[in-house]
Amino acid sequence: MSKARAKKIKLLLFDVDGVLTDGKIWVFPAPANAQQTTQQQAAQHGGQGGFGLVSQNYVEAKGFHAHDGTAISLARLAGIKTGLITKRISETVALRARDLRLEHVHQGIQDKLTCFEAILRQERLRASEAAFVGDDVIDLPVMRSCGFAVAVANARREVKQEAHYVTPHAGGDGALRDAVEYVLKAQGKWKKVVSEYTCERSPKPK
Repeated sequence: MSKARAKKIKLLLFDVDGVLTDGKIWVFPAPANAQQTTQQQAAQHGGQGGFGLVSQNYVEAKGFHAHDGTAISLARLAGIKTGLITKRISETVALRARDLRLEHVHQGIQDKLTCFEAILRQERLRASEAAFVGDDVIDLPVMRSCGFAVAVANARREVKQEAHYVTPHAGGDGALRDAVEYVLKAQGKWKKVVSEYTCERSPKPK
């Protein structure tokens, strides 16, 4: 059943905290004259709590796993678009998203379902053609609506119960790679994509 769902996926979306990361949030003094492109967006939610720092003096830092970055590249080679939907607003996330060249980057989103539906309209896809990877109850509305719902190993119990697939690895430890690998294997694309990826980086000498 879960493999049949994974076969249809053309778009993979995911949460950030607890999925791309282990859920921990680190706060550091910002470097002098640092340009934080997300501050204006964060200021729109000032005083509400849970949306991130509104400060030029401090920066919210997170740790990301290299395997997840590779997963994005593999998904792209397979023709699958990727993106994130997260409530918190973080300059670190904006930087990581640009590095990975994600097609969809939505920070400061409390109503993830409405955002998800807007992305589907933009991509002209059905909900059954989209997957979402989450870890906490705020992710449940999207997970209930998408075609393939994935919970990471460290997800809350309620989230795991409603997922079609639970990753072997925890968030921040390669969970997104697990999700991408599962989808590509279900679609019969895994070996071809891995071959293309390795050849791109280790071309044969002429």
